[in-house]
Amino acid sequence: MSVYGYARVSTAGQDLEAQLQALKAEGCTEVYSEHFTGTKTGRPVFTELLAKLSEGDTLVVTKLDRIARSATQGSELVRDLIDRGIRVNILNMGVMDNRPASKLIRTIFFAFAEFERDMIVERTQEGKAIAKQREGFKEGRPQKFDKEHMKSAMQMLETESYKVVSRKTGISVPTLARHKRKLKEMKS
Repeated sequence: MSVYGYARVSTAGQDLEAQLQALKAEGCTEVYSEHFTGTKTGRPVFTELLAKLSEGDTLVVTKLDRIARSATQGSELVRDLIDRGIRVNILNMGVMDNRPASKLIRTIFFAFAEFERDMIVERTQEGKAIAKQREGFKEGRPQKFDKEHMKSAMQMLETESYKVVSRKTGISVPTLARHKRKLKEMKS
């Protein structure tokens, strides 16, 4: 009878530390963690943990949306774990079991998690649509170097190596090579 923790963040920029500390404080003997979007079901570390869980074990997560985002997926997952004899402890909700009140609470919380994710997607799409209407809009990261800077670097490449030009201009070798390739493609 082991107590396993699972921590997940969606992007590399997010911090797992708060989840890891909460799981250790809850007495988890092993904690699994990963940077992986919650919208995908095939999360490698989580899949490994699910295979390791056995009857009498406890799975602890800090919030319900760490293990699933859709109401259907989350409800099925928790139900399957409970049916296998595995306790599911969601720190901000409590221990999940097969009592009617627990089922209701689970369903409501999963529905709100799914709603929240859908709203984030909708707001992101609306923001992109508005931005695309602006003159000069370019999707993606803004250019770090202006045209004059790149033109000067391309001229330097005619007589100097990529490393030297990179050191002098602050433009990375891959960026120089990519820009030079792009110019070559435009000429042909």
